[in-house]
Amino acid sequence: MSAALCLLTYAAVVAAAAPRVLIRLTRRGNAPRLGVVAWIVAIGSVGASAVAATTVAVVDLARSPSRPGTSLMHACEQLARILVGEHSDPTSQYAAAALVTAAVAVTALTGVRLARHLSASRRSTHGHARTARLVGRPLVGHDAVVLDAPQRAAYCVAGRPNAIVVTSAALDALDDGQLEAVLAHERAHLTGRHPQVLAVVRALADTVPRSTLLRTGATEIARLLEMCADDRAMRTHSPRALLRGLIALTGPAPSAALGAGNVAVLDRAGRLASPPRALDRARTRALLTAAIATLAGLPLAAAALMLAGRMLCITALV
Repeated sequence: MSAALCLLTYAAVVAAAAPRVLIRLTRRGNAPRLGVVAWIVAIGSVGASAVAATTVAVVDLARSPSRPGTSLMHACEQLARILVGEHSDPTSQYAAAALVTAAVAVTALTGVRLARHLSASRRSTHGHARTARLVGRPLVGHDAVVLDAPQRAAYCVAGRPNAIVVTSAALDALDDGQLEAVLAHERAHLTGRHPQVLAVVRALADTVPRSTLLRTGATEIARLLEMCADDRAMRTHSPRALLRGLIALTGPAPSAALGAGNVAVLDRAGRLASPPRALDRARTRALLTAAIATLAGLPLAAAALMLAGRMLCITALV
């Protein structure tokens, strides 16, 4: 098996299996930060493996399009054919070249589409933040702006500078303690750069819409990031105040923003009302750490084994 095929096989297996495994490990929100890392590592390992497979195939093809034995991958393939009594034919070589060319084209197109999605998202969020600061009025005593709207909503938007937005209806519905907890939640998003993380994941999901891993990952990462912000807000505010503030916010946030009351509300409310036990958190952390190590370590181990195998192939041919 060539290096490229090995990497593609790994990517396919992880893309198919990771969503089910990670959903089971992260659904209760016992360790939301590690959950986000696990999803990102899974997505990154699949993408990196696919790109690496294409690169390996291109390099091998460029090294030896017509001279058997000078390409490392070709050397291994030739050795395998010799061992089973088969020989290379021009048709298979042309087919391999066509597949490599198609893979390069798909990879390049995906990169261009991803860049466009990210650029459009950045323009949208920065424009929304700028408009909110221009149209809204400062919330006295807080780093937020107020927009007059009948919906009860609070959200943050990445920009230069960032903006935390609270609607006038939300101000009427929240008492001082609840407002402070909600604003702490939104600050946690901005401090942790959650909008940027989610923008990249959503751009990937939009670029490759048929990928279950990316679609599910974007949804689950958004849910876990809200839980991360909840945990950060609870360091300085009571779970009760945050829970009541969460329930009071019923209005939707813009698509480019992170809102306190419009993502996984029931899951987060249950978690705030009944926090996970220490033993459950420790067990989940251990399982997620093992999953992260596996997802990050397998490609590296496979790369090392493939390099060693190639050297053995070259030695045998020489």
